[in-house]
Amino acid sequence: MEIRAISKNVSMSAQKVREVVRQIQGLRALAAKAVLAQVPRKSARLVAKTLDSAIANAEHNNQLKADTLVVKEAVVGQAMPIKRWVTRARGGGSGILKRKCHIKVTLVEKKEVVKEKAPKVKPADTN
Repeated sequence: MEIRAISKNVSMSAQKVREVVRQIQGLRALAAKAVLAQVPRKSARLVAKTLDSAIANAEHNNQLKADTLVVKEAVVGQAMPIKRWVTRARGGGSGILKRKCHIKVTLVEKKEVVKEKAPKVKPADTN
């Protein structure tokens, strides 16, 4: 069963949020929460809020435990930007786009132990 939480029209560009979202995909929900607590960026706080909402949805609506949940996917999409104008030299003007995004976090229940990704080690050459 998939549990979703979506934050819409977040005041930050999607590119900045995607850098943080990539770090939590495939992790357990509580481990992802711990990772986001250590990232010193505004986007990490916004993603953590959405993740907390997804965990609360799972516990309240589906009676699932937080320690059995895994982040299946975390996606960030663009929203409609706010368009503003700023005056420039010689009576001209130029546009400013205040970008926004939508954050979507999907959780699934995994009862078996999820193995953390271990780095591959090449065997040493014994010549």
